[in-house]
Amino acid sequence: MFWLIASTLAAAFMATAMIFVRLRAARKPASVKKIILPPFFMSTGALMFVFPVFRVEWTQVLEAVSIGALFSIFLIRTSKFEVRDGDIYLKPSKSFIMILFGLLAVRIIFKLIVGQHVSLGETSGMFFLLAFGMIITWRLAMLKQYLSLEKKMQTGKDPA
Repeated sequence: MFWLIASTLAAAFMATAMIFVRLRAARKPASVKKIILPPFFMSTGALMFVFPVFRVEWTQVLEAVSIGALFSIFLIRTSKFEVRDGDIYLKPSKSFIMILFGLLAVRIIFKLIVGQHVSLGETSGMFFLLAFGMIITWRLAMLKQYLSLEKKMQTGKDPA
């Protein structure tokens, strides 16, 4: 029970930190580097699978990554770019905060349900994969949108 509470609190802390990072990011121009680095940094967490306790079956990998990609739709829909002063900025979205906490609540519920049938290590591995599937899909969609907008700016077309 301790680990369940500790991991839930850690997830809530990370969601809150993500909100502040997102709000701060909207003040500075976006870049390809700022879009693609977070998934690379997060990918180091895959080292957890070196330890047998965290390993999951391939079907569980597909399930977790698929659910993560499905969850990313909400983040993709709230991540829009705009051109200001000749630079591309991420538009602040009020619904992003609500969506992030909503996804956190759904993940906690899933964790409680899955945790009853799967070991703590496997549950941790599955939820890492869920989060990784979500961030990869979200960031790829952001990158596509950013590059499209950047191309429109370079060719002189109306970026709106």
